[in-house]
Amino acid sequence: METLIRTEELTKRFPRVVANDAISLDVRYGEIHCLLGENGAGKSTFSECLYGAYQPTAGRIFFMGQQVQISSPADAIALGIGMVHQHFVLVPPLTVIENIIAGTSSLSQLVDYRRAEEEILQLCDQYGVELDLYAKIRQLSVGEQQWVEILKALYVKAKLLILDEPTAVLTPQESDKLFDVLQEMTREGLGILFITHKLKEVMRVSDRVSVLRKGKLVATVDTASTTKEELTKMMVGREIVFNVEKETIPSVEPVLEISDLRAMGDREQEALKGVSLTLHKGEILALAGVAGNGQKELYEVLMGVRSASSGKVLLQGEDITNKPTSYIMSRGVGHIPGDRLNEGLITEFSVAENLILGEQRSKSYSSGPLLDFKKIKEIARSQISKFDIVTPSEDTSSGTLSGGNQQKVILAREFQRCSLCLLANQPTRGLDIGVIEYVHRQLLSKRAEGIGILLASDDLDEILDLADRIVVIYDGRIIGILDASDAKIEEIGLLMAGVEETDP
Repeated sequence: METLIRTEELTKRFPRVVANDAISLDVRYGEIHCLLGENGAGKSTFSECLYGAYQPTAGRIFFMGQQVQISSPADAIALGIGMVHQHFVLVPPLTVIENIIAGTSSLSQLVDYRRAEEEILQLCDQYGVELDLYAKIRQLSVGEQQWVEILKALYVKAKLLILDEPTAVLTPQESDKLFDVLQEMTREGLGILFITHKLKEVMRVSDRVSVLRKGKLVATVDTASTTKEELTKMMVGREIVFNVEKETIPSVEPVLEISDLRAMGDREQEALKGVSLTLHKGEILALAGVAGNGQKELYEVLMGVRSASSGKVLLQGEDITNKPTSYIMSRGVGHIPGDRLNEGLITEFSVAENLILGEQRSKSYSSGPLLDFKKIKEIARSQISKFDIVTPSEDTSSGTLSGGNQQKVILAREFQRCSLCLLANQPTRGLDIGVIEYVHRQLLSKRAEGIGILLASDDLDEILDLADRIVVIYDGRIIGILDASDAKIEEIGLLMAGVEETDP
């Protein structure tokens, strides 16, 4: 196949860091080329250089055989390079068709909506996409919004499509459809640069894979001639154990009982609509669902930071509904929040200070009316060693740590706190594969101690590996409870899309 885009020793430097170090690779017409690497490996920086959001410090870019200078996304779009970012760049109050044509070279004071509608409908028909072009973006599901982003790129006749973590907000069925459409696009000659951290997706959809590590290109290989294990070793420099082994721990003793729980969301709509579930001692109960279906609100109610409008939460038989967060923590509940920076850490505080956050009033950390910093630092050094937290010292600001080490700080603190129950919301989101392996081991260790764990994750493979039972949440309701040992991804995906077993 002919080369569509090629880089020669593309380098991008920022103050004190080389994000891309002399990267030379190419994407061909009609191929899906995966860009793989850990956080901070340089994937996003490289793709943003191709899209014009960043200017390379050195090196050259060739597109369709010609050396090009891409100074802005507008330049990229004019050349035929489209990009779908992980966080959508859409205007919620505008319609689908308005979002697709906004900012294109064809946009003028008088827009020919009829012609635009014909062209977009033709694209929808070509790729089997069903969209109401006059619906407002805020009325669409996240999966439909993904298609709007892709249609924006196709509408401007993109020849290269860059996709950054495109399946992060999709159900398994939506992901499968996306893969089928992408492969259809490549048959039309489109080149696709596909950024993902999910090895299963790499093996499923790509023709070739380029692996980045610490800003350097490790290798480019044909997907058919490699394995997940080989790719992982290229990414992290060591082998990773993929198979999670866990002992059967039968328990009928309830730790957390939630009955008909209801709560309002941030937009004055009912976010929880009668949620009922039971978490047992020594059980990992996984909460599966597309983001925005009530997971966040459920965790906030359980931790006392959002009020329940009705229903009950029992912790070992004690009613803790709408109790203060400090009281809930004192009863042995740990919480790994979904947003580690805004909810899990105070980034200006030191590692030591974050390790006792929420417990600072405890006599364990004080000497009279004052904090005992000598004792706090001693405990911090012990936790840093135990959890392998990479930090210059316990006095280092937590905001300067990598994402994986920030997560380890939260794990160390919450594992110390939880004696009954751990509420783990997206504990591995945005983490490197090596850190994910570590987090899984820690969760299973807590399970073996008899701690009940309520685990929410966007990664269904993670859920199937770790969970004993799976509950599926959709539109604020629990619509399915499955035994993880015989649950199928397809079955979970249908429930995540709101298709219940009783549906025709």
